[in-house]
Amino acid sequence: MGTKTPTPIQQALDRIEGLDAEDQQAVIEIVRRRLVERRRAEIAENARHAVQAFREGRAQCGTIDDLRRDLAEDR
Repeated sequence: MGTKTPTPIQQALDRIEGLDAEDQQAVIEIVRRRLVERRRAEIAENARHAVQAFREGRAQCGTIDDLRRDLAEDR
């Protein structure tokens, strides 16, 4: 059997391992910040959709007890 081609993530890890410790730490921080920003953007988009659904009458406000009551009524 031939040699297996490294996956893109393995290639990235190999490149990062070639960096000095300070640059590796910088890569970790950059990736962490980008993930946080991506998640914030997802949350903001979900909020926009929820507000739009509420304005269109496809969603409603209430408490957990209201939700439980609505779910019990649907049975």
